[in-house]
Amino acid sequence: MYISKKKLFYPISKRLRKYLHHYDRETKLPLRYEDLLHYSDAYPYFDKKGKDTLWESVVYDQHIQQDLKNGLAMIYALLKTDGDMSVMEHVYVSRVDYCTFGNSNPFRVQVMNHLNDNYDYFYVKRADASRVYGLELEHILSPSRINYLADGDTLIEEHIAGIPGDVFIKEYLDRPASNKVRIAKEFVKFNERCFMRLLGDMRSYNYVIDVTPDFEDEQYRVRPIDFDQQSYEGRKRMYLPQFFKGNNLMVALVQKLLKPEAIKQYQNEERTLMFRRLRAARYRLKDLIDCMRKDTVSTPEKIAELRTELAEHHHSEEFLKCRNMGDLVRLHLKTVIAKAPGAAKV
Repeated sequence: MYISKKKLFYPISKRLRKYLHHYDRETKLPLRYEDLLHYSDAYPYFDKKGKDTLWESVVYDQHIQQDLKNGLAMIYALLKTDGDMSVMEHVYVSRVDYCTFGNSNPFRVQVMNHLNDNYDYFYVKRADASRVYGLELEHILSPSRINYLADGDTLIEEHIAGIPGDVFIKEYLDRPASNKVRIAKEFVKFNERCFMRLLGDMRSYNYVIDVTPDFEDEQYRVRPIDFDQQSYEGRKRMYLPQFFKGNNLMVALVQKLLKPEAIKQYQNEERTLMFRRLRAARYRLKDLIDCMRKDTVSTPEKIAELRTELAEHHHSEEFLKCRNMGDLVRLHLKTVIAKAPGAAKV
């Protein structure tokens, strides 16, 4: 399935900036994305199996290296402890990696605790409006909370832990300990969440699977880690992970282990849960969607294509009146969640 090779970049508007400030997402950072571009050397970063990860570990000249690492440690404190700099007594920046592919060309910063050698990561990226809307919708409507900060054209994101989807499918799916019915169930719910909030490009390497040992078995949660394609593409299929080739084994698992009635049940469960999250944060969601409806996050051609396909999908001409992606997200959420058990009672 075709995905735009390079998504257009959309700057954060004044209205969205005001939203970020109101909800404590914006803060003054000691470093900007551009400051990290001044590295003097880079070398490929290989994983534990010796495979090239397509990330490069970067090296900075001695005269700027310490200032950069101090600034990054301060950013970590802002992200994790709301600026309590006492945390800096125990942590230091041990590595900075740069990703040369994708839309955001992120830097990945490894932070080490010298008391126990435990490490964590965060990311420094160019701030793109599509990504910000994606992060906020994930925070409001998904079962997971998202931690990030913005300052000007710089975006700081917390690391989302989990096994990359492509690695999970290849190395974990057929483990004796894997509960395949639960994996299939979670993929159905993930597929539904992405479609409901119009998050696209969920190829297997754009999400992770969080595995939690339970008292009798394992539980799974699929979490997106790439939000660049929030409400950008024109084709409806782009917002359904089931149609990406890399997810074929997950789809086959669903078809093999789940009956149509069970699939419908899990979809209804997810709609109901999202309806409850929406009600709990309806004012924040309204503020966000109001920003999005005044913003540009896609092309006129893609907007026209998507509103036509959603009108056909829902058998509703209301979608043809939508002028932008914000209108489409709002109406699509309203239409899908109206099908949730219990929604009609409100």
